[in-house]
Amino acid sequence: MRSWTRWLAGLAGVVLLAAGVATGQPRRFVNVATGGTAGVYFPLGSALARLWTERIPGVQATAQATGASVANVRLLQRGEVEVALAQNDIVYYAFNGVEMFSRDPQTRLRGMAMLYPETIQIVTLRQKNINSVADLAGKRVAVGAPGSGTEVNARQILRLYDIGYAQTRQTHGLPRTVQADFLSFAEAADQLKDGIIDAAFLTAGVPTAAVQDIAATRDLKIVPIPEAVASRLRERYPYYTPVVIPPNSYRGQGEPVPTVAVMAMLVTRSDLPEDLVYELTKTMWENLSVLHQAHARGRDIRLETARAGMPLPLHAGALRYYRERGVR
Repeated sequence: MRSWTRWLAGLAGVVLLAAGVATGQPRRFVNVATGGTAGVYFPLGSALARLWTERIPGVQATAQATGASVANVRLLQRGEVEVALAQNDIVYYAFNGVEMFSRDPQTRLRGMAMLYPETIQIVTLRQKNINSVADLAGKRVAVGAPGSGTEVNARQILRLYDIGYAQTRQTHGLPRTVQADFLSFAEAADQLKDGIIDAAFLTAGVPTAAVQDIAATRDLKIVPIPEAVASRLRERYPYYTPVVIPPNSYRGQGEPVPTVAVMAMLVTRSDLPEDLVYELTKTMWENLSVLHQAHARGRDIRLETARAGMPLPLHAGALRYYRERGVR
């Protein structure tokens, strides 16, 4: 009986090996870097990983939670992931070796797709009596996880108001400071609800799960960034776009809130095979309903704007697909 079982197992292995050779589909592992589990990157990245695994023969894709944009481009550069979600401003800094990447340009990065606007949401509680960014001076503020795009946004916006970080001595000669806490979205939500911090920066599509969590039990307030301030911000950092958070995006938020946004995008590595990136790109765009169902921001992802504002060269595989579809 044992010899018969071993013979069957051996035959099955031969059949599987022959099938693999016949189809010419070697197993390909695709790690997708996302963000914190309370943000938008994680559900969208998880949906993409499932889609690619189910629809592309030979591909095994896995989504992993990370520190988001800055951490993600470093993971790509080191070859630890194949695809990542990131903010377009951070990708530009990385590829061109400026800002936090001035000593370490991330030259292996290549574009796959522009996705949706990521809104900078400065969240507090009404009882805190914080009505503008200037009121954050002297407060304890969550500025994003270490290595995240949110932290860069927080630092740039605070700097516009002459506010620096006290605990890290990143004052840059600025006259006022905040007590900066480097927290994930989920950590920031918990600590704001518990009264440990006074406000939090969160850069993500609206609605964001962490903000919804706060609004479910607390009287939420979103601090505005007026249009005049947004214009000054764009003069220094052209990747910001003025946007308005629609009324009733969150419980208790009855008024529209002006603020700014950057763009989320999908990034890959230059050394990935052209045919693989072509299949990943094609499968994503031809199954957009999967992303629509994964998160509300998925409905903002459109093929017509897949290349609009791309801050670095496209991967050859993605470029091939867009040329086939006439996307410029």
